[in-house]
Amino acid sequence: MMKNLALVTRITLLTLSLGFVSYTFAQNNVRQSVNEVSTPSMQQEIQSPLSILQHEWAHINYELEDKQKEKAFVTLMEKAKLFVTKNPNNPELIIWQGIIQSSTAGAKGGLGALEYAKAARKSFEHAMRLEENALAGSAMTSLGVLYHKLPGWPISFGNDKKAEKLLKHALEINPDGIDPNYFYAEFLYDNGKYDQARAFAKKAKQAPARAERPLADLGRKQEISRLEDKLAQKS
Repeated sequence: MMKNLALVTRITLLTLSLGFVSYTFAQNNVRQSVNEVSTPSMQQEIQSPLSILQHEWAHINYELEDKQKEKAFVTLMEKAKLFVTKNPNNPELIIWQGIIQSSTAGAKGGLGALEYAKAARKSFEHAMRLEENALAGSAMTSLGVLYHKLPGWPISFGNDKKAEKLLKHALEINPDGIDPNYFYAEFLYDNGKYDQARAFAKKAKQAPARAERPLADLGRKQEISRLEDKLAQKS
């Protein structure tokens, strides 16, 4: 029984990594596009702690092989913890700590990943207590994705009712954002609400570009296209 539970959990958690909670980008396509979205000025930019975490996360998530990711994310997670220790009331850094913890869970897989998933939940909840609107409600979006993607009790703390409440609230904060619209569309698709999912996927696709995160936008748009392909097959 435990072997089967471990297998289910591994399969489920391997889909995690938040941006955001992601987790399912086509690596080859993203790698081919890295040079298109990176410029010398970006590479030479003096980076803040937040920018360092975002850029290193993107490098690990989109450019490294799967077998390299767990170790790299663990190293980045320690860097995030150090930044948070120095800035304990900075909700943006705490959100990114949670995203990296979620990504570490996805890279690790198995029951051992639950430790990182729980740590991510704690980070997101902490950030929301400090400022729920930080990073346009990203803590809410990321926590909603965790609740949706994880299996429920007794394996883990997944809960679609909590997920939907969080994702809807995130949309109230950031109604035009690419992430909250995409993740709510995915939630609706997974729950068989295909017409509603199409509307939110379309809105996600039309979201304004984030000048500081071109690689993240590229990957998310690829996910939106794959979701639209799946929706096209549903009546």
